Amino acid sequence: MKISLKIVALLATAGLLLVGCAPAGASGHASTQDASCKGADIPLTELDTLADPKDYVGESTACMPYSGVLPVAEDVTPDLPATVIDNQDTEVTVTDTSRILALDIYGSLAATVFGLGLGDSVVGRDTSTGFPEAADLPLVTQNGHELNGEAILDLQPTVIITDSSIGPWDVILQMRESGIPVVVVTPERTVDNSEEVIMAVANALGVPEEGRALVERTTTEIEKVVAEVQQIIPADVADRPRIMFFYVRGNAGIYYIFGEGSGADSLITALGGVDVATEIGWKGMRPMTAEAIVDAAPDVLLMMTKGLESADGVDGLLERVPAIAETPAGQHRRIVDMSDYEIMSFGPRTAAVAEALARAIYAPEQSGPQQ
Repeated sequence: MKISLKIVALLATAGLLLVGCAPAGASGHASTQDASCKGADIPLTELDTLADPKDYVGESTACMPYSGVLPVAEDVTPDLPATVIDNQDTEVTVTDTSRILALDIYGSLAATVFGLGLGDSVVGRDTSTGFPEAADLPLVTQNGHELNGEAILDLQPTVIITDSSIGPWDVILQMRESGIPVVVVTPERTVDNSEEVIMAVANALGVPEEGRALVERTTTEIEKVVAEVQQIIPADVADRPRIMFFYVRGNAGIYYIFGEGSGADSLITALGGVDVATEIGWKGMRPMTAEAIVDAAPDVLLMMTKGLESADGVDGLLERVPAIAETPAGQHRRIVDMSDYEIMSFGPRTAAVAEALARAIYAPEQSGPQQ
């Protein structure tokens, strides 16, 4: 389930993902990341789940009790130099990891570096990297996900880990020409490929042992959550919620459906839902059509919190996109939102994201931030 590089590059360059959502300082993250969550002390399988998740009326917010990244080890010493063949078949040798930049469209690469125990060496961040440990780092992106070459060079990175989801690519080439080792990893982000991404980063930074430990922890956590979700979803597939990931920037008139290969499809499957975008043949990330929304007939819409806010909440969304009002999700106001910095942050936080979403979908009265 690969993300369409052409589509992702277009979104990143145009600044359509997370536009205007990342403030310069950490204060903009506090409301989401410092919030305590209802029902956080109750195991997923012991929640008072809905008998029929299709019938529930009302919106809900997915909440992670801790949105940071715990390292698998402290005082990590990379084994350098490390030479790797990256995702573009380029041989790259890394000799210094004292000043790391990890940049991608979902913030998963920075989370991986922190998970490996090298967070203290990270010197900057992209727009999507908003977890607490990285929130104070200087931004090297502007206008959404547009890399700023001058900002990158000012930080004097000794290695850059990135992928083809963020650009413009000329900036990446400029960094290579300036002598900075640039390791390009796969842009694919799914629930299932955490091992590939983690090990690519770990090998490039000379910490394969920590990489294997992070893979084991991440895989175990994901498998545990997926197994628990299977225990709380309706036994009959026909009774399981039909879910669509809907990306919105209301002020800019941007409305996208995320379908097969977007990464959202694997997340919805892990949540025990029916991915209706894939069901109607929707591939990648594409501008919505009213016909597609009505044909898909979702029971639940997954959205980024600031995206929903940009449409003036559920009422504003139903007014701006009348087709949604014709679906079960619209009629039941079944919108599940989650922080822009979390909902698609595949990698070390995948399990926590999936669990938070599962709680909001199947036990909405026992989930969400404390009021």
